[in-house]
Amino acid sequence: MEQRQPNIVVIGSSNMDLVVKAPRIPVVGETILGGDFLMTPGGKGANQAVAAAKLGANVYFVAKLGKDIFAQHSLANFAKESIHTDFIIQTEDVSSGVALITVDQAGENVIVVAPGANGKLSPADVENARPAFVSSRTVVAQLEVPLETVECAARLADHSDVPFILDPAPAQKLSVQLLEMVDVLTPNETEAQILTGIDVTDEDSARRAAGKLLALGVKAVILTMGSKGFLICDNHKMEFVSALKVDAVDTTAAGDAFTGALAVGLARGRTLRDAAVFANHVAALSVMTMGAQSSMPSAEQVERFIEQRFAKGVNDGS
Repeated sequence: MEQRQPNIVVIGSSNMDLVVKAPRIPVVGETILGGDFLMTPGGKGANQAVAAAKLGANVYFVAKLGKDIFAQHSLANFAKESIHTDFIIQTEDVSSGVALITVDQAGENVIVVAPGANGKLSPADVENARPAFVSSRTVVAQLEVPLETVECAARLADHSDVPFILDPAPAQKLSVQLLEMVDVLTPNETEAQILTGIDVTDEDSARRAAGKLLALGVKAVILTMGSKGFLICDNHKMEFVSALKVDAVDTTAAGDAFTGALAVGLARGRTLRDAAVFANHVAALSVMTMGAQSSMPSAEQVERFIEQRFAKGVNDGS
């Protein structure tokens, strides 16, 4: 395996994504004819791990898979991306996670996830990965695995003095005890609304929601708002950064690309703003390709993308 830096731990889900391209999202009770079908590895945790690995990070992935064909595909893909699989456990109790995804012509999507083995990832499994925490520069988690497992990861990161990034998806209420251990929270509008009770529809409401999250103990918030951009907020200032204008093909893993890239940027010592602007470019590149992990760009592709936009005089917030 090639030498990579920095070390990052990702705790989370691994799914097989079954994707159908359709002219539009069907309404309830409607059947429509779709187009292309893809079977590709996904899951928020796995997506973020692959995003970070493709950007050159040394990634330790903590996850649980079934013992099935989906697991075989996922493990082969992790090996291809040079992701450490020492802390991936396989179980015969349930199948690997599966996500059913419909993507329309505008790149928008609807997703239904059968968690499978993801729901069996336990605090003990995370404790088993303690050695990886000690040597890492950032730890990343999401909410597609049990909440007690996420809380265990947050405590381990806190005890190891490693920044903890939490992507609070799928959206749910979180305890103040967990939020106080989060160094960077990356909610979208819906997740921010569920966490704060504030309906996030514009920059002003985003600022109010982010401010409430800080008051609950989170050290920094990056509130993403899709095509509008994102708000960066910590105890020093708030700043809104516009999204990049690109031709979107599939937005399925845009948030995961952003979070994985953010972890890499912070692990390499960038400021929160610089890491977020870097992540903005990675996410923009990811939506220009179909698939989840297959859409994650390499470090070279991101560098070339940024250089091309700079040469055209495009102001991307940097």
